[in-house]
Amino acid sequence: QVQLVESGGGLVQAGGSLRLSCAASGNVYTFNNMGWYRQAPGKQRELVATITWSGALDYGDSVKGRFTLSKEKAKIAVSLEMNNLKPEDTAVYYCNIHLSTVWADREFWGQGTQVTVSS
Repeated sequence: QVQLVESGGGLVQAGGSLRLSCAASGNVYTFNNMGWYRQAPGKQRELVATITWSGALDYGDSVKGRFTLSKEKAKIAVSLEMNNLKPEDTAVYYCNIHLSTVWADREFWGQGTQVTVSS
């Protein structure tokens, strides 16, 4: 089984920076996609940023140029560097990992971490 441990959420002023980290443990040695989604009150969950095992990146339109996703090779983990944060970035951020093989297609989610940006 796979567990995702998230860290780095908190309160920050507009224009500030914050880093979110997510590490996977358990029966996982690689991944198809891994990254972050977010959900604000009254809105649907949306893509923030994901990365493939080979390093291909995908960013949501609202965070392009401000957020940077990276991955570690020593362990199954990603870090999201969030810069120039805006109040509209306020949301619960969820780590996600997608594992796809010829044998199975599985997805796991973290518990969510709150990011609040004050104006």
